[in-house]
Amino acid sequence: MAIPDLMPHPVAAKYAVLVDVGYLYAAAGEVLLGAKERKEYRVAADELIQSLQKHAEERISGELLRIYWYDAARDRVPTVDQRVIAQLPWVKVRLGNLNARGQQKGVDAQIRSDLEALARHHAVTDTILLAGDEDMVPAVEAAQAYGVRIHLWGVEPPYGTNQAERLVWESDTVEVISAEFLRPFFSRAPQPVPVTPPAAAPSPAQVFAGRAPVKPHAKPGQVAKLGPSRPRVEDVGEHVAQKWILTRGRDNIRDLLPGPILPTVIDTELLIEAEKELGHSLRPYPEARVWLRDGFWARVYREFDLGVGVSSK
Repeated sequence: MAIPDLMPHPVAAKYAVLVDVGYLYAAAGEVLLGAKERKEYRVAADELIQSLQKHAEERISGELLRIYWYDAARDRVPTVDQRVIAQLPWVKVRLGNLNARGQQKGVDAQIRSDLEALARHHAVTDTILLAGDEDMVPAVEAAQAYGVRIHLWGVEPPYGTNQAERLVWESDTVEVISAEFLRPFFSRAPQPVPVTPPAAAPSPAQVFAGRAPVKPHAKPGQVAKLGPSRPRVEDVGEHVAQKWILTRGRDNIRDLLPGPILPTVIDTELLIEAEKELGHSLRPYPEARVWLRDGFWARVYREFDLGVGVSSK
């Protein structure tokens, strides 16, 4: 008679990673650069997220559900960086509100709500929580009551601690991410470029004087369609840039600098907005897309007193 196997079989973990971006950025900015405000540094967020995901895979043997990226924006209108991050696979961007004093509102509540919901619905067996606020403790305890293990990650502090002591106590495991791990993804924001006298700034026409125009080729027996004029397209590019500056704010538009290459998702949005303004498609006219970017950058560079921008195809 065969003896039944009474040994417990390991159950593959399913886990989520919850990142309080405000805590992560502030703690890393302080330990790496001595920075107090986010505008003082730039973050290669997409590369950072990939490294955090890889680090999690090395710590937990199982399946990643997704990475939750909790940040804030004025009136919950996503910044350029946040829009790019939202396009990444397995990443869910959650936005709280950023008030006039730069304070995040509603972010902690979203983290607590998601942590409890994931546990209550048995969506995960483990959760990595990258945070430091004591407000997380009730949600941690609730998730643990549903059988979820909480793995708390923190950022190496320059001295002392940057996480609530009780949050550390209540978590199942605790790990401190070293400054060296984070260093490749943080850099100081470029200093403002001295104002260029208007007379010395070349016009878009001067910048591109040596470029041969791209002409659409017509098939035999057909008449080539005339595309929109360059001045008109550049004007539209400037108008779209001005609208973005007004609706998204100078701080968010500054994330695009120094240019001249736009993130793909932003470049596509620029094209869509311009086509709405013009009332027809620019897809058949590749040279018009270059002019559109020229107008966009010309307005952005004037806004920040950087001279005239030069687009890149």
